[in-house]
Amino acid sequence: MPTYDYRCEADQQVYEVKHSISEKLTNWAELCEKLGISQGEIKPDTQVTRLISGGGLVKSSALKNPDAPPCMSGGGCPSSGCGI
Repeated sequence: MPTYDYRCEADQQVYEVKHSISEKLTNWAELCEKLGISQGEIKPDTQVTRLISGGGLVKSSALKNPDAPPCMSGGGCPSSGCGI
């Protein structure tokens, strides 16, 4: 399941939560429910904003084929149909 960062607009803190890609949290109550934490003194309908975060980096040495395909390295696709 993907991990997302959300900022609470009341306290400006960033919270990391895992949920499905089709789900989007919009308020403090939803975020607290996903995190399993108490809402505390923040109003339940306080807006939360999903932040853009960098994806995980993968080292080329971890790949089965670490070489870029010919079309990405300037050589052109041999079959003209790789889709990149």
